[in-house]
Amino acid sequence: MSEDIVQKLVIYFGPFLFALCFHEFAHGWVARRKGDKTAEVMGRLTMNPLAHIDPMGTLFLPIMSILTGLPGIGWAKPVPVDARNLKHPRQDMFWIALAGPVSNVFLAVVGAFIFAIARAASLIQPESAVVTLLVVFIQINFLLAIFNFIPIHPLDGGKIIGRFLPASWDAKIEQHQNFLMIGLFVLMMFGGLKYLAPIASNLSYVLIYSVDQLFSSVLG
Repeated sequence: MSEDIVQKLVIYFGPFLFALCFHEFAHGWVARRKGDKTAEVMGRLTMNPLAHIDPMGTLFLPIMSILTGLPGIGWAKPVPVDARNLKHPRQDMFWIALAGPVSNVFLAVVGAFIFAIARAASLIQPESAVVTLLVVFIQINFLLAIFNFIPIHPLDGGKIIGRFLPASWDAKIEQHQNFLMIGLFVLMMFGGLKYLAPIASNLSYVLIYSVDQLFSSVLG
């Protein structure tokens, strides 16, 4: 394996894997707070990638996308949640689902602050690999958040919007989530993500610039 390929995998796949694991951990953590220990009992309340890896969604498709330059996104094994253990299933599932994409927005903000602090302390050079890594980290987290906010099952957005739909409607939509997933997968394969990637990129640069300006004003 060439040095260039290794560097690509470190810069792009590393942040992606961390973001996915944090996303799933957030689901499990909130579920645990709401009374469901299923993820904890099954060993999924962890940041260990081995607990969350889906061979196709976490490894094959993302790595092929990185190596070929084709647009793509991936997924991890969904953290199991047993709604029977929740005191208020519909309300609690809303917060459990919301935790995933919100956790990615949180990581993007943390990445922007690390970038600003490192730049203010002259710890990074403008064209360095570390800068690229931080920018990619922020972009990937925004992309995962935006993607998961799409309001269809089985994405988090479907469960989020389900909180505001009549229970019978939500149940019918969830019954057909396999068909929706197939349609979403086909859309991804034919470049549907090209419309989401620019949004994630623009949000990333706005966030980086805003936090950087904040640090500049504070430091005088």
